[in-house]
Amino acid sequence: MDLIPSFSVDHTKIIPGIFTSRIDIVGENKITTYDIRVTKPNVEPAVDVAAMHSLEHIIATYLRNNDEWKDEVIYWGPMGCLTGFYLILKGNRAPREIHELLYKAFDSVKDSTEVPGAEAVNCGNYRMHNLEIAKWHAAKFADYLLKNKDNDKIFEYPKSERLVTDEGKQFFDS
Repeated sequence: MDLIPSFSVDHTKIIPGIFTSRIDIVGENKITTYDIRVTKPNVEPAVDVAAMHSLEHIIATYLRNNDEWKDEVIYWGPMGCLTGFYLILKGNRAPREIHELLYKAFDSVKDSTEVPGAEAVNCGNYRMHNLEIAKWHAAKFADYLLKNKDNDKIFEYPKSERLVTDEGKQFFDS
């Protein structure tokens, strides 16, 4: 079985940042999936599950209500490893082009007084939210994005280097 593209990223080298994960062609349109990495995998603690859920709700609401971007947003959701999010947008912008949007999205969390859609009728696990810890993670990442906006490394995806056998298979053992 082929390794999917998101598993070919070198998780020992990736740092928090904004990365192009993949570009798909749907009909005549490009759809870009971005890896929004909030913590350093396997080094920093992952985001608390309840806080990640709250960030999903708050930032999805922000993105879908942003007049400039709302028609471009297809999806915003957490990674299973809880180290970041996936953002899927129409088109194909360089990660640097969405830096300001993401900075403002994470920075806006500080003003939240409640988690949107955190009611039984709107959410499949409405009791699993933590606004205060979400605010802490959002502030930390917003500050990081602001301080690193000129750092090329927060926009460059570190791909893992794997040997390829004569049969064209990737070699994973060392």
